[in-house]
Amino acid sequence: MHGRTLLRTRTVCSLEALIHFAEKPSYRLPRSTITTNGNRYRIAGPRSHHFALRCGLLRLYSTSSSTSNVSAGYSWDPANSRSDREPPELVSSDAQRRTIYALSTPPGKAGVAVIRISGPDASKVWSGMVRTRAAGNGKAREREPEPWRMHRCSVVHPGSSEVLDDGLAVFFKGPKSFTTEDVLELHVHSGRAIISSVLNAISFFPFCRPAERGEFTRRAFEGGRVDLTQVEGLRDLIDAETESQRKLALKTAGGATRARLEELRNEIIQCLALVEALIDFGEGEDIEEGVFDQARERVLKLRDTIQHYLSDNRRGEIMRSGIRLAIFGPPNAGKSSLLNFLAQREAAIVTPIPGTTRDILELSLDISGLPVIIADTAGLRKTDDIVEQIGVERAKQLVQSADVSLCVLSAPEVVVSSAASGSPLNIPPTVVPLMKDDTIVLLNKIDLLPSSLSLPSAPAQATWGVSLSTGQGTQTFMEQFGEVLRHRYHILRDSGVSAEEPLITHARHRCHLENALKFLEAFLNTPPEEVVFAAEELRYAAQAIGKISGLIDVEDILDAVFRDFCIGK
Repeated sequence: MHGRTLLRTRTVCSLEALIHFAEKPSYRLPRSTITTNGNRYRIAGPRSHHFALRCGLLRLYSTSSSTSNVSAGYSWDPANSRSDREPPELVSSDAQRRTIYALSTPPGKAGVAVIRISGPDASKVWSGMVRTRAAGNGKAREREPEPWRMHRCSVVHPGSSEVLDDGLAVFFKGPKSFTTEDVLELHVHSGRAIISSVLNAISFFPFCRPAERGEFTRRAFEGGRVDLTQVEGLRDLIDAETESQRKLALKTAGGATRARLEELRNEIIQCLALVEALIDFGEGEDIEEGVFDQARERVLKLRDTIQHYLSDNRRGEIMRSGIRLAIFGPPNAGKSSLLNFLAQREAAIVTPIPGTTRDILELSLDISGLPVIIADTAGLRKTDDIVEQIGVERAKQLVQSADVSLCVLSAPEVVVSSAASGSPLNIPPTVVPLMKDDTIVLLNKIDLLPSSLSLPSAPAQATWGVSLSTGQGTQTFMEQFGEVLRHRYHILRDSGVSAEEPLITHARHRCHLENALKFLEAFLNTPPEEVVFAAEELRYAAQAIGKISGLIDVEDILDAVFRDFCIGK
């Protein structure tokens, strides 16, 4: 714990003993960090809490991380607490302080802030801080919490009984709560001073400590409320910025992915049971013939199913993180104008001078409910300018790695010249190497085309003609462009995602499924005579599937999943 910790010594502890322990090599606390005030000693330093516990001679009264309490030198003192209350129980470590608390709503000025407390001592926080109001006279009084009911109350300081705010409180009795523990939620006004005072008041209890990132959700996982895929879905739901992301995350958080993965795992376990039966009994009177062949047939279907999930062109990961779209083309074709049109603001500088854009400019946008990360790139041309050359090379690399590429061409240049050559479009030679069958083509400046020329289409590519300066054709382009993206990633307009299969939304899922597929392939390549090795391959495959949902406890995976949550979740 960082900051200062105020300690009161027992009579058996002298200042000399305190300094003796402080100067041990394992603590390395210099003498200057210890100051005295009567029979109280103050130890400053990030390791003070651990030091005090290891000494074994000190009675720890305040372990609060509250800045105001620490700087003022406050500690738990029975003389300052209510006479009808016992002093708080002494706690030897943060690990034993199982009750956690945090602000669960974004900090800042707002109507309501929710402060969540979870753990075995949540009811004690209620008793110390919540004063409910009677229905008739509205006077605040202390009473036991009635679970799952919102109470109008005054929130008071547990030591001084000072009213901190009027609000609401609700108590969830475990295991019927999100974390499966006793949970108390305080709904107060969202002012910085109010939130700070309530959090400081909770830190007054020695059995409470601030929650770590994602700790509430981790406790829900450890209590069996959710599995890892639902945890990831919940995190994606919080981070969702578009309608398709919301629907995709809601499906995962609701357990759709969990259910399908559990089906796969159970099917593998059933196949394993057949093979294990051969190991234990062998084919004969007790086991019917052809058991190994039955297992092989079922594993073949499982292999095909997993291969189907893996051959989705990463659409689940792309939908979760955003479709990476690169705008490219020759200079002055209107690439930056297109970016500004899509962003509905002047995000990029637009001038008549060729080569204005020299570096990559990225924006995250919502296009027809789809998350799209659009990148404007430098115009593709041969140049002697070193800076522009670097920009052109970066543009080429980005286009080649993008999920979707959109080529912007100047209609007067490519259409007029193509009329003379007889080809559909006369695409500049610097652009041709980057054109692919799925490249989207936008012909800009159609308002400058001679009336005698019709607008051709690029072969094999989706093509639209627009005028970004006058707005001609832009509405049709936006409507059809969104449909092209939906069709490319098999996203249904009505449901947001395909209802036929659970999507792989994280690289972690894909990695474990690929491992499971390898083990299934190894099983299929194992002859019946080596039934013991065949069983091991199925066991590894089941474990690989279990790691996705967290049925197999891997600590580093859990840490990676929960560290991206906010403190109050």
